[in-house]
Amino acid sequence: MHRREFITDLVSFLGVAATGCTSLRKSAGSQSQRLFFTSAGKTCLIHADGSGLETLEFNLPDQVTWQPGPFLSDGKRVIFLSMEARRDGPGRPFDQFYTLTPTHLWLYDLDRKSLTEIATRNREEAFYTPQALVSDTRILVQVPRSKLGQVLSMNLDGSDVRPFTRPGEGLPYGFSVSPDHQRIAFHIASPQGYQIWTSNAEGGDRKLIAAHPDHLYFGPSWSPDGEWLMFQDCLFKNDPGHEASDICIARPDGTELRVLTEGQSQWFAATYGNPEHRGGGSNMPMWTKERHILFSRRLPGSRVAWEYQANRPDTDHFNRDWKPELARGGTEICKLNPRTREITRLTHSEPSLWDFRAAECSSCKLIVFCRCAVGESPALWTINSDGSGERLLSHGLDKTGADHPRWLPVA
Repeated sequence: MHRREFITDLVSFLGVAATGCTSLRKSAGSQSQRLFFTSAGKTCLIHADGSGLETLEFNLPDQVTWQPGPFLSDGKRVIFLSMEARRDGPGRPFDQFYTLTPTHLWLYDLDRKSLTEIATRNREEAFYTPQALVSDTRILVQVPRSKLGQVLSMNLDGSDVRPFTRPGEGLPYGFSVSPDHQRIAFHIASPQGYQIWTSNAEGGDRKLIAAHPDHLYFGPSWSPDGEWLMFQDCLFKNDPGHEASDICIARPDGTELRVLTEGQSQWFAATYGNPEHRGGGSNMPMWTKERHILFSRRLPGSRVAWEYQANRPDTDHFNRDWKPELARGGTEICKLNPRTREITRLTHSEPSLWDFRAAECSSCKLIVFCRCAVGESPALWTINSDGSGERLLSHGLDKTGADHPRWLPVA
């Protein structure tokens, strides 16, 4: 089975993990709503009306890329991950050298614009990646001990380290914290396949939610009321590039598992751009305030321009060839009612484009998403919650693309 490593999906999961860590407050209007997005390896801020574009420039030596993670409960402080120059590359296989790349964790105060490094005490490895905030004082961190993925629980300064998962059981990632912060959901890329689990905040009292050797279960997230878990189901044996999936829900104890879509209709492995500027990463469905689900529905017969090469060794964790002549179709942002399975289309384009990474603002009636055509980098758009009022926000820094949008908490 081709393992879908957590590393290239890091930004997506940092955003998903953050949704369970902050209570968003009401705002007077959409102009005060702001978003994070990433562009050219940097983190940008922008208002929901497209104004006030700002690039966070931390100007620290040797840090090449910056990625925002979960917010603390005050909505003003956020965890950042920075990475130095990657240690893999030509002649150095991804799976052997990428986790030798030094990373750093930081606490950034949006009001004070102050940056403080965290997780420095008792540090064991060069490569640390944040997975989720269990509370304002405790964080789950992925640590590749001897190349075996393990998640550790620690104080923000790195002290009082405790194992959250066990070494050797597989690679755990895709963490999501329940609304009451009592349970944690995650998946494990195990020798028996990708499995969905929940546990208590210390990693104990585990419950198996979904597991089958023919199914790749991926990316659990809690419903706003904490009653359901949503995740993706990819039939990877017929889809080694993980292009598509179906959307499932289940109770947090593993009962009432339901498949809500048919025909692997969710666009799973988003790939975009061209040979000069390419990108990708897992495309995650998201809950709305109404406990509906936003997802990227593939049009029938759709095909991306980047063709996955199943019979070639994967040395860069992309392993695709650029074939724009084969590309066709696209995706549309849709809203899925998990109770009735009714699907409402929210975006539509002629000719068809690729719409993905949709997320609803918790304190206004806007949905942000990314959109791109074949061979182009994605741009940032918003629509109203009913699908009206499309607005282009940004093409990114120097039109290099805008990806991984996330709403900020507002006062």
